[in-house]
Amino acid sequence: MTSPGFRPTHVVPQHGMPAWEAPDPGRPTVPLDAFLPVQLLERQGDWGHILCANGWSAWVDGRHLVAVPQDPPTADAGPLTTAADPRPLLARVERVLAGYRSAVDDLAAGGLDGESFRVRTSGLRIGVVVDGESMWLYDAEHGRWVYADGTRLSTYATDEGPRAATDPGHAPTQVVTPDGP
Repeated sequence: MTSPGFRPTHVVPQHGMPAWEAPDPGRPTVPLDAFLPVQLLERQGDWGHILCANGWSAWVDGRHLVAVPQDPPTADAGPLTTAADPRPLLARVERVLAGYRSAVDDLAAGGLDGESFRVRTSGLRIGVVVDGESMWLYDAEHGRWVYADGTRLSTYATDEGPRAATDPGHAPTQVVTPDGP
């Protein structure tokens, strides 16, 4: 049963994902099913507090949630910001691919041996999937996959696990007796 007013902002990735009672890896709860629609309520560092359609909530690694497409931006929304604009990342992908192709050409022409090819291509890393208007790019500089709809980027998945929130809050309250803590 869906809660009234529930509007998903994200879905769980295709392989499901672990969930926690609190933004604490020591407090696991029931894992979430693949493609489950959820609403992102808040973020604390990499943690995301989500609400499910049935009213149940949990904490997840918010970087792995897949954003549900929103209405397209309007013309008065202003120019794209550098972080949201896919063109700089596409240019990096093109440069890396051109460098790899050049190395392949040199190897095929006999200008490189296997070891020289390995050295020349060491550290190159790209990933691109294009399916119509949708595109997924691997951003090696930031260790993440991003989704692009032609006008903006959003993080799809990252190479790292969740990190603690930047502000862990205050220490737990202690009862102090006249004899000490």
